[in-house]
Amino acid sequence: MTDILRISGPLTLWLTAFSAVYGLQGLICSPRWAEAGLDLAAGRMALALAASLVLGLQVAFLLALRTTRFASCSGFVRTLSLGLSTVALVASAWTLIPVATTSACL
Repeated sequence: MTDILRISGPLTLWLTAFSAVYGLQGLICSPRWAEAGLDLAAGRMALALAASLVLGLQVAFLLALRTTRFASCSGFVRTLSLGLSTVALVASAWTLIPVATTSACL
């Protein structure tokens, strides 16, 4: 794994997940969701599964960066990548859990 992937991977995952989950929420609130024969309970389940998947991936990324196989030779890059991975995990929880647990459509 190159150093640039170690540094940018977790935040890129958060950005992608943020866009995907909020896009999914928009789809759930649109008439197309009901036209497909799905209700809001299915939408809430989809949001919860998406948020859980992202949080699991973020934890896996953080744990992988702690192993010797994926760790950087540079102490600075190792510290930076672990710090940014932690920030991405917190950002994912902070931005995705409210979407999955509060009312889907107002």
